[in-house]
Amino acid sequence: MDRIADIFAARKPLIIFTSVGYPTESRCEDAVCAAIEKGADIIELGVPFSDPMADGPVISAASQTAIAAGMNVHKVIAFAARIRSRHPKTGLVLFSYMNPLLHLGYDHTCTLLAEAGVDAILPVDLPLEERDELLEPARSHGLHIIPLVSPLTPEERIIRIVKDMSGFVYYINVAGVTGERAALPPNIGEHIAIIKRHTALPVAAGFGIASAEAAHAAAEVADGVISGSGFVKACSQSTESAADFTAELLRGMGR
Repeated sequence: MDRIADIFAARKPLIIFTSVGYPTESRCEDAVCAAIEKGADIIELGVPFSDPMADGPVISAASQTAIAAGMNVHKVIAFAARIRSRHPKTGLVLFSYMNPLLHLGYDHTCTLLAEAGVDAILPVDLPLEERDELLEPARSHGLHIIPLVSPLTPEERIIRIVKDMSGFVYYINVAGVTGERAALPPNIGEHIAIIKRHTALPVAAGFGIASAEAAHAAAEVADGVISGSGFVKACSQSTESAADFTAELLRGMGR
């Protein structure tokens, strides 16, 4: 069973990132389930990290709050198992910096994730040159490794990044950290077209998507739409806000 492939084959998915444990573990779980019930297709379960170098102020602050409350990678995996039991068809991606995975051990991490029903790992700061160390145990446990490509990635490196990968490609819309943007760069479609010259994998666009208008613009050129900071911000308000935010993005995508 390949939930990720099935989801992309069925529709252009909305992918939601959450910082697990924020604002509290129970409210986070309620918000994620509310988003799924509204129509979110894939959830990126962010492992809170003390030095989230790719994240802007919203997710960075959420990470600190969650860590202070005791959230860690083991609890994130348990969280994933609960979401899986409630939503068997939803895609689940562990979104993590490498330090927690290294500390736990790659093979042990992949074993636990597979048992919890997670579909993929998105290793934020894993260099291409060191990817095989995680790729081999991930594949042996049926997990995708999601590659990332930025606007600054040279085409020759894109070829190497996407070669023989599975799941989907995460295209980072902007050269910067996560966070809401007034508008997305106009050349996203051109960059995604370059990626698609070298892989048959779907390409999902993330960073800066926090409105129906931004979701619409991304959906016009990408195979999936990813939103993080906007959803985390909505979670801080209420479960209803998280559900409404999800519905707004889906409306922008024409769903």
